[in-house]
Amino acid sequence: MGWKNAFDYMRGMAGKHGADGKARREDEGLPLGARIGGMLQLQMSPLIRAQANGSLIAMPRDADTLILAVSQIKLNLAGGLYRYYLAKGDDDAKEKFLQLYADEQGKVAEIMYCTQLARVIPETEEDQDAYTGRSGAGLGDPTYTLWREQLDDVGLSEDELATVFGDSDRLDYVRDAGDRNATFVAPFTGTETRIDDAAGAQGLKQEMYFMPYVRELKGGGSEYLLITTEIISSVNGDDSKRGIHVDFVIGIPVEQERVVIQ
Repeated sequence: MGWKNAFDYMRGMAGKHGADGKARREDEGLPLGARIGGMLQLQMSPLIRAQANGSLIAMPRDADTLILAVSQIKLNLAGGLYRYYLAKGDDDAKEKFLQLYADEQGKVAEIMYCTQLARVIPETEEDQDAYTGRSGAGLGDPTYTLWREQLDDVGLSEDELATVFGDSDRLDYVRDAGDRNATFVAPFTGTETRIDDAAGAQGLKQEMYFMPYVRELKGGGSEYLLITTEIISSVNGDDSKRGIHVDFVIGIPVEQERVVIQ
């Protein structure tokens, strides 16, 4: 699809309408036929199994079925990355979304259900360099470790932490990009354009530094830790609303036949 910048529109002009005079939707042509306001149904068995095997994934609530926003992430890789948001996380920083990777032919090659674990603000220049990999270290290193003490404030109970960590105090992830023996691989870079309504009048645009890490769960299967530094460049078309944060997101792969969008 020819994805349009969500904020390059003209309010009140005929260009907002098609030849039939109807308002044009900016969320058309998405993989699996997704649209804002669509209903997403996801079989729970992969998530239940992952959680029982020690995953940090958060289960969807009954209300987490409505697609509230959609985005395309343009990174320096072949194909396209899309996110269908069930919770945008603008207020509580707890995003939930379905992430899809489509190959160069537009065929869906990978789907993950993702929930945000934590958000941090890199306040110093040194922290920002680490989370963008600009210094040649940090985001892009071969491994990443989550320590149990780091998760005291993410809302997990002691029983849940015990299921996740067992007798250990750490979770070790390995980089899922480039040569795993390389001491550093530069993060993927690009932009995310998220639209929050069908007309494309609301949403945000941000620069991204992105690196996936992965670990094997104790009972089988993989859990992904997606670390993304996001530099907001505009919100609802207002480029004065800027900021930077780092999102830590847990992702569990799901098969396409387990996803239904209506």
